[in-house]
Amino acid sequence: MPQQLVLPVLVGVVAGLLVAIALIALNAQRQRRGAAGILGSARAEAERLRSEAMREGEAGRQEVLVAAKMEALKQREDLDREGQRRREEWERLERRADERSRLQERKLEELETRDRALGKRDEALQQREQALRAREGEADRLAQEQRVKLERIAGLSAEDARREILQRVEDEARAQAQALARDIREQAKRGAERDARRILSMAIQRLAAEHTAESTVAAVALPSEEMKGRIIGREGRNIRAFETATGVDVIIDDTPDTVSVSCFDPIRREVARRSLEALIQDGRIHPGRIEEVVQKAQKELDAQLVELGEQAAYDTGIHGLHPELIKLVGRMRYRTSYGQNIYEHSKEVSWLAGMMAAELHLDVTLAKRGGLLHDVGKVLTHDSEGTHVELGVEVARRYGESAAVVNCIQAHHDDVPHESAESFLVQAADAISGARPGARREAFETYVKRLTKLEEIANGFPGVEKSNVIQAGREVRVVVTPERIDDAAAAQLSDTIARRIENELQYPGQIKVVVIRETRAVDYAR
Repeated sequence: MPQQLVLPVLVGVVAGLLVAIALIALNAQRQRRGAAGILGSARAEAERLRSEAMREGEAGRQEVLVAAKMEALKQREDLDREGQRRREEWERLERRADERSRLQERKLEELETRDRALGKRDEALQQREQALRAREGEADRLAQEQRVKLERIAGLSAEDARREILQRVEDEARAQAQALARDIREQAKRGAERDARRILSMAIQRLAAEHTAESTVAAVALPSEEMKGRIIGREGRNIRAFETATGVDVIIDDTPDTVSVSCFDPIRREVARRSLEALIQDGRIHPGRIEEVVQKAQKELDAQLVELGEQAAYDTGIHGLHPELIKLVGRMRYRTSYGQNIYEHSKEVSWLAGMMAAELHLDVTLAKRGGLLHDVGKVLTHDSEGTHVELGVEVARRYGESAAVVNCIQAHHDDVPHESAESFLVQAADAISGARPGARREAFETYVKRLTKLEEIANGFPGVEKSNVIQAGREVRVVVTPERIDDAAAAQLSDTIARRIENELQYPGQIKVVVIRETRAVDYAR
């Protein structure tokens, strides 16, 4: 490049640099002036904030001071109130202590007064005691003199006279006690008999029952005499198969067109009767057919037993019986006692007990339930060991009957004490149902033995002249010697004879004991 061109270029470059430096310096100055302004603003703002903070701090301190002063005033007021309350409590306690002190002073004064009065009374009592001792001595002396005079006049010692007087007083007291007991017993009997007669007569007249018809033999009608041979079968195989399957005895005699089935178990007898009637109607009589018909009759009878039990529960208004108990109630239909059907007897007892319970405002449902189940054990006596009461109690407990119903079953023959009035009603209803005319049949030998035993019991007491059993054993009349048995002893004798009859005899219903004491004065005009 030529030199003349280099110089102007360098001058231009230097001039540009100078301009750039100038611009940079100017710009830096501007920035410094802006930063100084911002710093001044920041300082002014900080000063302002510091002033506000100081003002707010002063205000907060004033508020805290005010709150502290208020809290101190409040605590001082609380302390003043507590102090006032304690001062009042102390004043109240002081007043109470003063009152107690005054009361104790009054009591002390009263005690001192009483002590002085007791002292005077003791002195008076001592003087009176001395006077009484003097009088007792005088009385003993006079009594001794009178005793000596009486012994001399009567010829008896004091001990003998005392024994005689005590014996006389004892006899009079015993006679009065017996008379009083007799009057009380008679009054109780009159009231109880009147109410009992009314209730029993009401219950009996409302109940219509059937007469007894006991039998251990069931008769089966035949269409012809030829049927007897078919029942017997070749060489007796049919009749043997029938007796083996049913457990009964088939009696074939000369009675025309009739075959008898005999068995002490009424269930087996009924199954055999139904089976034989079915075989006769069907006409096919052979061992195989016999077993089939007997099983069918057993099933039909089981179903009928349930229906009979449900019908009895419906008739008596009893609900909630266990199915097994219902079946046992149905089995009563084929069980008898002294010729009386247990099924009908149990329903009678249930009705009677329920009516009497209603009259007495007792539990009618309990009385009916106990009456229906009281003889349920009799259907089990052929199959199990034990009395019908024990078996009835066992099945009743097993099938969930209440303790009150169990007691009605267990106590209706007085095996255990009665626990409820309804239990007594069940026993009374059982006696009414069994004792009514036509209810039961009794063997002639047993009847005669019972009458003889009644006379023996009555004649075994001292003072009894003779006895007679009347009204078919329902009443015993005892004639006593009037010189040996007085009126009070006659009443006691009737009760003693009745209790002994209860303990030694078994009988349906009740037995009336009548003691007759009669004094006759006889003379002759000649």
